[in-house]
Amino acid sequence: MPKIHPTAIVDPKAALGAGVSVGPYSIIDGPVTIDDDTQVGPHVVIRPFTTIGKRCRIFQFAVVGEVPQDLKFQGEETRLIIGDDNIIREFATLHRGTAGGGGVTQIGHGNLFMAYTHVAHDCRLGNHIIMSNAATLAGHITVDDYAILGGLSAIHQFCRIGAHAFIGGASAVARDVPPFCMAVGNRAKIVGLNLVGLKRHGFGTATLDTLKTAFETLFFSELTLKEAMAQLRQRFPAEPAVTTLLQFLEHSERGLAPIETRENRPHRGKE
Repeated sequence: MPKIHPTAIVDPKAALGAGVSVGPYSIIDGPVTIDDDTQVGPHVVIRPFTTIGKRCRIFQFAVVGEVPQDLKFQGEETRLIIGDDNIIREFATLHRGTAGGGGVTQIGHGNLFMAYTHVAHDCRLGNHIIMSNAATLAGHITVDDYAILGGLSAIHQFCRIGAHAFIGGASAVARDVPPFCMAVGNRAKIVGLNLVGLKRHGFGTATLDTLKTAFETLFFSELTLKEAMAQLRQRFPAEPAVTTLLQFLEHSERGLAPIETRENRPHRGKE
């Protein structure tokens, strides 16, 4: 049975799974679903139409499923759906979707939302993402698997952050950041591949060398982007990482963050 502290307020319409715990003074408001073994700490607020998966941990003063900060929102029934094994730290805020954005804010599995992070309405987050302290997502943003957002970074609405991308701390991102890349600055520029992160996640030497070749071809050759993409398709037709990169570029709607030129690039140590 769920373990609910006597000072917590849990709406009768809430559905709590086996092993769920709710800490002191927390409020679970309206139709909320929380799956097995999730821990809700003290002073947490979970608002209506929120679904939370298994084994999540929500720390004190987090607000989960609040209505969006969108002036067009008129109280319609929209949702926040959170997967399994997510960690939501102190003062994090995760908001429901809007009718104009599809009605759902969607979060995958195994993500870490550090203190003061914000996920706005209609965002789509994959799995194993890290949002460092006070990283902020505006509305309608997509963040793919294993991306890392540095502390105090801010992402413009409708942007997409690719898989295994790394956003440096205190960056302001106004355009899409491709998979496997690092972006830093205000406004953020792409400064190279996220080689350290890729090695930590088991990418082998051959794949890293292929990605280096792809990066050079796309951004530092004399080819147009379209020509470079066509060349890479012919040269690496069976390389999954290159396929992921090219598919991202094909579907970019906001356009890519600018590339930091070698002439203006400060020394960043070994890569």
